[in-house]
Amino acid sequence: MTDRATDPAATHPAEDPPAEDPPAEDPAAGDRLAELAAEYTRLRPRLVGVAYSLVGTVAEAQDVVSDCWLRLTAADAQEPVRDVEAWSVVAVARRAVDVLRSARVRREEYVGPWLPEPLVDAVAEDPADRVTLDDTVSFALMVVLETLTPAERTTWVLHEVFGMPFPEVAAVVGRSPAAVRQLAVRARAHVAAGAPRVDVGAAEHRRAVEAFLRAVGHGDLAGLLSVLDPDVLLTSDGGGLQGVARRPVAGADRVARFLVGVRRKMAADERVVPLTVNGGPGFAVLAGATTRFVCSFTLRGGRVRRVDLVVAPDKLPR
Repeated sequence: MTDRATDPAATHPAEDPPAEDPPAEDPAAGDRLAELAAEYTRLRPRLVGVAYSLVGTVAEAQDVVSDCWLRLTAADAQEPVRDVEAWSVVAVARRAVDVLRSARVRREEYVGPWLPEPLVDAVAEDPADRVTLDDTVSFALMVVLETLTPAERTTWVLHEVFGMPFPEVAAVVGRSPAAVRQLAVRARAHVAAGAPRVDVGAAEHRRAVEAFLRAVGHGDLAGLLSVLDPDVLLTSDGGGLQGVARRPVAGADRVARFLVGVRRKMAADERVVPLTVNGGPGFAVLAGATTRFVCSFTLRGGRVRRVDLVVAPDKLPR
């Protein structure tokens, strides 16, 4: 038996094993994340465009795209995503459809008409926050898309605007390719019936826009009547604000008088500023740096066929 007095292990207890160095970061993983981030940043305007076309508001569209970035990194960590653009468009579309379905419930309880958030030219300061849309997605068309079911709207936007093949659209909406083709037929019919086609030349278009803005700016009733289509429809989205029309105004005479009345109520420091709304003609009424409302109007046959006023503060550019 070993005497403890002479046992080295007893007189000199073993020291704790040295602490292990933390695992070194994998440089390849860091490079891959940087690569994904660069590609996603490049795609971001297009992805926000997909989401905006489906949900109708910029904030929700940006939230959808940010959420899908996290999903992309998680999916790529499990298995490398070979086609980042295709994966991202599908992921954003699926998430946007979920948001759209839940938003429709809220919009049914909305006070007055619900209009999409207008995309005003040169508002976004960061190019990454701009919404990239096809020229066909006018404000009037966005309004018509609100009348479609989520599946019809998704099918129309992804196939007609962003060129996604029907089999891929089917995977997004959870239908068969044959069913998606039927959705596309119905959506096209609704869009054709509800969205006026621009059938005037550039010069005539410009003249009509200038005449409309001049008449509105001067409160000129006769001038407005000369540029309004007899069946013109005016819709106001005030988000429940007092003093905002909660029902559409129909007919050239009533719309002209409504607009002249709005002009007469404008304060001395408010001014009419021409601008582009969703790629089409429009204007804003500003008081200093504050936007009072944004107006989009749609032409048919050289006359104004639709007037859409967005007054709800949370939808106005700041």
